[in-house]
Amino acid sequence: MNTVIHIGIDVHKDTYSLCSFNFSNQKSFGQTKITSKSALVVKYVRKLQKEHPECTVLCGYEAGPTGYGLYRDLAKADIPCVIMAPTTLPKAPGNHVKTDRTDAEGLARHLAWGTYSAIHIPTPEDEAIKNYTRLRNTRQKALRRAKQNLLSFLLRHGRCFTGGTNYWTKVHYRWLKEQLFQDVVDQETFNEYLQEIHDQQEKVDRCNQRIEELAAQDAYQDRVSKLRCFRGIETHTALSFIAEVGDFCRFANPQQFSSFLGLVPKENSSGQRERRGSITKAGNQRLRLLLIEGANSTLKSNIYGKKSKRLLARQKGNEPDVIAYADNANRRLHRVYNHLVARGVHHNKATVAVARELSCFIWGMMNNRIN
Repeated sequence: MNTVIHIGIDVHKDTYSLCSFNFSNQKSFGQTKITSKSALVVKYVRKLQKEHPECTVLCGYEAGPTGYGLYRDLAKADIPCVIMAPTTLPKAPGNHVKTDRTDAEGLARHLAWGTYSAIHIPTPEDEAIKNYTRLRNTRQKALRRAKQNLLSFLLRHGRCFTGGTNYWTKVHYRWLKEQLFQDVVDQETFNEYLQEIHDQQEKVDRCNQRIEELAAQDAYQDRVSKLRCFRGIETHTALSFIAEVGDFCRFANPQQFSSFLGLVPKENSSGQRERRGSITKAGNQRLRLLLIEGANSTLKSNIYGKKSKRLLARQKGNEPDVIAYADNANRRLHRVYNHLVARGVHHNKATVAVARELSCFIWGMMNNRIN
């Protein structure tokens, strides 16, 4: 049997720290620090392969802000590599020494002992889609910030909208246009705040239009269409899930998918004591927030009566089994929410529980478990 040499890489923006570990004799060697260039990592591995021709190599590093460039460069050079999820790497509580050298050695040992979980590597196309949907989120946050800035400015001047409970409607915008200030500078400030809202809204609309075009591509159209059958899931949310999750089959059951989204409760039970806390909030924060927003939207809709025109348009063209599965999910989500609220659970916690249920239905839809 060939010996495997595991190479841990502590990745930073400017430098890479490398360390090799031989599992057969439990020894670390070859510690070095290089500039952050994939070619130098390939050179390090080639030298190691010449010195140990009877051995095979496996590289690994933690997922981080540097992305997947190093992984793809090593794959082009036919060098096996994995990217490890940082939250799955066990850390000794008594270890207070942390350097790039010790981190690289620790990663090499995790590789050798198998005490890690590898993350899913998206295709370049999925990564591009993911980056664009995140751009749309950034635009949306900027829009919310611009609206809040304007409302704060008006509040400081004692101007409060009394024409209804809903802001940013046609009536509210009409009221905004009627606001005049005696001070020239105040009027100029108001105009700038209002113009910023219109500018940001145009950017969000432009992103939404482009997302519709991207979702219509053959690689995404069918799956996006299925997810849009759920209440509360529009094109942006559906495309975000498909691009960020990638292969839904890598989750053996819906509970694993909910755990990936950080929607399962924490637990600290021992002996006869059982203690559960809030959700773990581990994994993909962006998808978790999108799912909670979708659950909120679902609960605002009426479970009885006719479907909205928007929902009917989204469900049009899908198989009857897919539509029936999505409708069943909506009824289930309302039952769960009403049951929890009747028990005295806070409505925010009940909404998170509904989001967890919705994640399970999404897993079933994407894995064709709809019967």
